[in-house]
Amino acid sequence: MKIIRFIPKGGGVARYGLLREHNTALLIQGDIFGAWEPTTQTVVVGKLLAPVVPPLILAIGLNFADHAEEFNAPIPQYPVLFMKSPSAVQNPGDPIEIPSHLASHKVDYEAELVVILKKECKNATPANALEHVLGYTCGNDVSARDWQKEFGGGQFCRGKSFDTFAPIGPCLVTPEDIPDPGCLKLTATVNNELRQSSTTAKHIFSVRELIVFLSGSSTLPAGTAIFTGTPSGAGFARQPPIFLQAGDEVTIEIEGIGKLTNPVAREAVAGRF
Repeated sequence: MKIIRFIPKGGGVARYGLLREHNTALLIQGDIFGAWEPTTQTVVVGKLLAPVVPPLILAIGLNFADHAEEFNAPIPQYPVLFMKSPSAVQNPGDPIEIPSHLASHKVDYEAELVVILKKECKNATPANALEHVLGYTCGNDVSARDWQKEFGGGQFCRGKSFDTFAPIGPCLVTPEDIPDPGCLKLTATVNNELRQSSTTAKHIFSVRELIVFLSGSSTLPAGTAIFTGTPSGAGFARQPPIFLQAGDEVTIEIEGIGKLTNPVAREAVAGRF
């Protein structure tokens, strides 16, 4: 099933629904992180939203060997964890904003599979880890490389947590339709030019292993979003480097899920740090 979160045509509050043809959805009743079921009511989608509002975003760095290589980093022994602010979430179709106030000139894209947890999770085991998954979606781990590597002292969170730096969507695909998240093709295009192309089969740490690791001695709340890492091809590693500019359009596509497209704009607030 493909679950979407949206504003109905004509306005109103955000609703969940099962995606149907012709820009319609079958409304869902109940708690998406508990007991829920589809109704028989079909509505027209007005605006597509990020499929969840995550209380916590955990992200994994260097989870593809080729990305570790372009970062001049060794293959990690354990998953490399950093966090993105939940306020960084952006809807499909809404702009990625290049920071102006705390200015960045090196904003980059990263295509990633994102896992959403359906229930609280602590000390998951290899046997039950995937039982905690509500679904899978596309994500773009947008990164200000100057703040990540130069200005931020080498820590990731500042460069990855600006507003709009975590687009997710367009839908949440439930595990019955993706029984194996370790064999999905993913790509990133900028202005229709292919920049990244790989498969989750090349993850160093699988989705199952990441859930086990991240929940170890740690409580992950329902709705937690896990960005699982990006392959090679990011803009900073190109010769010469190519960073996002206002007017660009970025599309992340994952097999079985769909396309997440966002335009790029500059933050309206002028100024600098």
